[in-house]
Amino acid sequence: MFGDLFTGPHMLFLAVIVLVLFGGKKLPELGKGLGEGLRGFKDGMKGMTEEDSAAAVAAEKKKEAEEKAYQEMKLAQDAKAAAEARLAAEKAGASAHLVTPKPEEVAR
Repeated sequence: MFGDLFTGPHMLFLAVIVLVLFGGKKLPELGKGLGEGLRGFKDGMKGMTEEDSAAAVAAEKKKEAEEKAYQEMKLAQDAKAAAEARLAAEKAGASAHLVTPKPEEVAR
């Protein structure tokens, strides 16, 4: 449909119309403005992808930090449980010594 619309003669005719409408002095300014706009758009798109990747890296670091904190908490809980079990065993052993008579006393 539009294949025949943008041929050489059509583009030349369009360039002449633009030149007549805007004049020779305004065309460089318009081109500069258009170029700056495109450059800003490209930089904005690049910034968005960098922000996305930076956000992904930050989320990964947060996940790793949470996993590390969880592992440290689990180790601390295990150490506390082991210490309590050891303390309970020591108390049980000490009370067994108090209740159990010595062999010399049994022989009398």
